[in-house]
Amino acid sequence: MEFSNAYIETFIHPRNDLLLEMERYAMDNHVPIMQLSAIEALNQLLRIQKPSSILEIGTAIGYSAMRMALALPNCSIVTIERDHERVEIAKKFISRSEVANRITVIEGDALEVEVEDISSTFNAVFIDAAKGQYQRFFERYSPLVPSGGVIYIDNMYMHGLSDLDLKDVPRRKRTMIRNLKNFADWIMHHPDYICSFFPVGDGLLICLKR
Repeated sequence: MEFSNAYIETFIHPRNDLLLEMERYAMDNHVPIMQLSAIEALNQLLRIQKPSSILEIGTAIGYSAMRMALALPNCSIVTIERDHERVEIAKKFISRSEVANRITVIEGDALEVEVEDISSTFNAVFIDAAKGQYQRFFERYSPLVPSGGVIYIDNMYMHGLSDLDLKDVPRRKRTMIRNLKNFADWIMHHPDYICSFFPVGDGLLICLKR
């Protein structure tokens, strides 16, 4: 069963002027940010979990980091982005928010930066960066998540491409989709995690550490 966008939007909470400005900027400049239905679901799950610290892989313009910080008033967030221009834009947006003191933006490749210098553990990790690198991100940062912590992973559906045979995927995206499919199979059989797929937004995977 598919639900209409109009019906889904009745469950979307109002956003402040800064968030609406960021949404317009993302649309006008073709910057991918989390879909509203997905960020609402993610934030509700985070409210239930109540993490005191979150590591985000993939800042973009800082939209999801800000949304998470607004939903969790007692949580600090470290977010990593390798694109310099986006880092600068994210910092400007975040500096105008009421949660700027709880968000730390790190510029660099998430496979290279040493976040352990900032925090040795994170109750939650949110991965929303290069889709073909999800397993490498997971392997690098899952040791920082304690038992009972959660790793959230967005864009698992990849606008329907993950549901196709590789021969039907555009050639330029086949490696990424192959890696994403391999990651999905790998993590669903991982002995240290219980994972569930949530069909919201572009597909949200929730992995609870045993």
